[in-house]
Amino acid sequence: MLLIERDVVRPGGRVHEVRLPKGHVEKGETDEQAAVREVGEETGYWGVAITADLGENHVEFEDRDRFVIRDERYYLMRLTNQKAKPRELDPAKEESLFVPRWAGSLGQAERELTFEGEKLFVRRAAKWLAVHGAEK
Repeated sequence: MLLIERDVVRPGGRVHEVRLPKGHVEKGETDEQAAVREVGEETGYWGVAITADLGENHVEFEDRDRFVIRDERYYLMRLTNQKAKPRELDPAKEESLFVPRWAGSLGQAERELTFEGEKLFVRRAAKWLAVHGAEK
């Protein structure tokens, strides 16, 4: 399973995060198009295809001086091309701090993820794969 990790400064100091790739839908994009684009931007893996829609999660959290409320949608994807391309990184954006890394299994990914909300989607992916198998 493809994860991203970074060290970032948060209130209280430097924090190490292990995350799932995700981001915002841009004007004119579908959720699916945004998901594929965000995986490419954050990891360099542009050759991905959506296998299943794993649903949404409503999250609320404080980010520095603002309270964030958003719905996040997650997809199970598969690689269609094993090669990553160099990423164009904007040093002004926190996303430039992400480093892609692979977990050897869904269980390992779930154990290593920082946020419980993202662990939920690893469990949903495992359930989907148990029913449907690895190929769609």
